Amino acid sequence: MILRSLSLGLLAGLALATSALAQNHDQIARVRGGASCPNCNLFQADLTGLERSGLNLSGARLRQANLTLAVMNRVRLNNADLRDINAYGAVLGGADLSGADLTNASLVGVWFQNANWRGAKLEGANLSGSDLSGARGLTQGQLDQACGDGSTVLPAHLTLRAC
Repeated sequence: MILRSLSLGLLAGLALATSALAQNHDQIARVRGGASCPNCNLFQADLTGLERSGLNLSGARLRQANLTLAVMNRVRLNNADLRDINAYGAVLGGADLSGADLTNASLVGVWFQNANWRGAKLEGANLSGSDLSGARGLTQGQLDQACGDGSTVLPAHLTLRAC
């Protein structure tokens, strides 16, 4: 009886832990509708083609989200979890990416002009074909963890290894 109660309690705890990590459909719907959602759980959100400027998604969990062809100028993504995102061809001009974790992010062909990169983590990020001109807070140390190609546009003093 005690063993069965412990087993049921363990299963209930695991179910709660799993649901805490799953995406929050209501929060994703709010963002799709144009609402800011700081610290929200947008895990694996499909934000393909979203056109919203000035959103505040600071501290949000967007891990494995799809931002392909999204137009989100001046979006606040500071301290956000952006690991493993796909953002092919997105427009994120003037974005605040300070402190964001972009580990293994696919950022191919993204327009990042005038974005703030201070303290962003770029380990394994692919910046091929992206425009980072006017970048603020971007360091060579950050770029040493990422890769790109000959069409990646960087500030004059920075370089990027080939993917």
